[in-house]
Amino acid sequence: MAMVIGGGLVLLALFLLFGWLWGGNGQALEKAAGMFIPAWLLMSLINMWVGVTRAGYSVREELPILLVVFAIPAAVAGIAIWRLAR
Repeated sequence: MAMVIGGGLVLLALFLLFGWLWGGNGQALEKAAGMFIPAWLLMSLINMWVGVTRAGYSVREELPILLVVFAIPAAVAGIAIWRLAR
């Protein structure tokens, strides 16, 4: 779980890097962080699907993991959006 969350934070950093390379201003970085959130939701759902279909966990067991795996990087992205909007 920690590796997936770490991967999400690395992906957020890549989104922000490309936002900085393409726009270089706060608005471009804000947009990049905003685009990260739906992409990360999709990746988190894929992680849940793999846990259910390949690892043999039930949806009930995987749902709390989905929430944590999605929430931490999404919260960091939300903080980045909030800080960049200033």
